[in-house]
Amino acid sequence: MAKKRKSFKFSESVLNNLAFIAFLGFLATIYIANTHYADRNIRNIQVLNKEVREMRWHYMSLQSENMFNSLRSEVESRVKDEGLRLSRGKLMKVAISD
Repeated sequence: MAKKRKSFKFSESVLNNLAFIAFLGFLATIYIANTHYADRNIRNIQVLNKEVREMRWHYMSLQSENMFNSLRSEVESRVKDEGLRLSRGKLMKVAISD
């Protein structure tokens, strides 16, 4: 009979602390949800970092191409087909009268 009293005391103590046990379960659920949320944020950050690296590479590529296209010799060769040529003489100032 002593064993029944112990199990009765155990179940009584569990019932007395049921609110605390429920609170611990709630905290465990919050902790797990927070961990999943942090993992999802880390994955998003990694995807965005990869996108930033790709865009930086694309920017550097366009900048390099722009610098090449703005070279004097390159501009001269592009406008040669349109009949334009580089002036070799002295530059003249054009005055605009109002």
